[in-house]
Amino acid sequence: MDVEEIEVTIDKNGKVQLHVRGVKGENCLEITRTLEAALGGEVELREMTPDAGESIQLPEKTRLKQKGSR
Repeated sequence: MDVEEIEVTIDKNGKVQLHVRGVKGENCLEITRTLEAALGGEVELREMTPDAGESIQLPEKTRLKQKGSR
């Protein structure tokens, strides 16, 4: 299992940088959404890493049960 981590850096002027590592696909956006909102919600610059371009492996067979179905 790969390690997933978020590194938060705050410079002397209060500018915050988030670096996400070990997360494939665009899941990093979901992971950081709450943190970004807590920090004011304004994103000046977003740079995607090569990991963002990788696809997520899902199980070959996935069965979803819909509400009300048996």
